[in-house]
Amino acid sequence: MTMSIFLGGLLGGVLAVGLLLMVVGVPIGRQIDLGARIEPYLDQLPEGTARRPGTKSRGRDGATDGLRWAGRVVDRVLGGADSVALRLQRAGLPADVEGFRIQQVLWGVAAAVLVAIVGSLAVWTRGVSVPALAVVILTAAFGGVLLRDQLLSRAATRRERRIMAEFPAIAELLALSVTAGEGTTQALDRVARLSRGELSDELELCLAQARTGATMAEALEGMGDRTGLGPIVRFVDGLVVAIERGTPLGEVLRAQAQDAREAARQQLIEEGGRREILMMIPVVFLVLPVTVLFAVYPGASLLRLTV
Repeated sequence: MTMSIFLGGLLGGVLAVGLLLMVVGVPIGRQIDLGARIEPYLDQLPEGTARRPGTKSRGRDGATDGLRWAGRVVDRVLGGADSVALRLQRAGLPADVEGFRIQQVLWGVAAAVLVAIVGSLAVWTRGVSVPALAVVILTAAFGGVLLRDQLLSRAATRRERRIMAEFPAIAELLALSVTAGEGTTQALDRVARLSRGELSDELELCLAQARTGATMAEALEGMGDRTGLGPIVRFVDGLVVAIERGTPLGEVLRAQAQDAREAARQQLIEEGGRREILMMIPVVFLVLPVTVLFAVYPGASLLRLTV
């Protein structure tokens, strides 16, 4: 009976919170001024520039301000804003550190709410201590924040691996196009249109930046800064030198592609060596003890019978 009452109260509370959020989110009686209407179509003001009195930022409310404040607290506690921005770029995401901190806050809140729901059930059914539950909830919130950071690092690492896997083929296609008589920019455009993947997306971004006013050398250097990979940086340097000085590029690109393939082969050999060591763990701790047991147990049983 007590369990049914508790579940009913929990479901009723969830329903009440949902209805409250719906009522708060309905845009009834909100006055949207002219500045808020045209602001999405204007360039953003530089940081530190004062806004015109009487105007409000679009989408600013109490919840957003609270999330941003919590994100700033997380940023002060954890630090490493430059590292976060770099990993966001390498993961192919916008370098929005504030938005990422807000995501970390939301992950921490979600983990805390989930643990709180499960822990409340444990308090009512098992008699778990409330202070211990509070410590577990705080630990879960901190773990959710760190989990989002760890997932970002893994996303950046996976994207870097995909880029390195695509690099030899892209370099050879560029070498073939340049050898066939096309210019560097035309070869980049052809390869970007005919290929698919993370590196081709970076090439398309470079071409888009070049079409909107940046020089091709600056766009390529930006690609090298975003990826941060040694082979890609050398590849970009070769392209920049070829564009600025008109040096032959075909043999250089082929050599870079061959170096990338050798590096990938060496990485596979090293990975195989690490996997071989990991494979010894079940052999030593599972297979070998069972084998020794099967070999020794019959003899031990016979000795016991003899005695």
